[in-house]
Amino acid sequence: MLEDRVRAVLRRLEEEDEREREAGLPAAERSRQVARTTGQFLFALVAPQTDCEVLEIGGSRGYSTTWIAAGVRHLGGRVLSLEHDPEKCEAWRRNIAEAGLESCADLIEGDAFQSLPAIDDVFDVVFIDAEKDDYERLFELARGKVEPGALFVADNVLSHVETLGAYSQARQSDATLESVTVPLDRGLELSVVLR
Repeated sequence: MLEDRVRAVLRRLEEEDEREREAGLPAAERSRQVARTTGQFLFALVAPQTDCEVLEIGGSRGYSTTWIAAGVRHLGGRVLSLEHDPEKCEAWRRNIAEAGLESCADLIEGDAFQSLPAIDDVFDVVFIDAEKDDYERLFELARGKVEPGALFVADNVLSHVETLGAYSQARQSDATLESVTVPLDRGLELSVVLR
């Protein structure tokens, strides 16, 4: 299901991320992409769904977008990615084009707090991988863009438990959701919308 050109882009981005981490670049200058196994997990979540519409909040250079777009492409669907950093947006566009995924991935450049309210769409999956202090507000904004049966996936809930522990607790105590922390890589909070 993953074409050679998609695999090549993913491999290159993984190598770039590893070099940046080894060089000790500050987080703001790195791609800050998900771990490979998290990418595979996202692919597995969306690939079996027909006409799957995904909202990605925090697209960076397009690594997770590539996994998601490769997944939704097979049974129809698309991913809409939000990213505010102009340099990362430029890299996102190059990487998605190189992977041949432009037909099922779109990018909105700018502040998610401004762009998200203007989006008139309903999503099946919402992936949150943005600034950790913003998760709660981003969840609230995206909550109105989903219907029962939709899934929220939030990354880094275990690696940043001091910041995101409250996010997980809030999701797990919400009677309109069924939420669980998955200890994969940096930790994922999965929240299914019940009503």
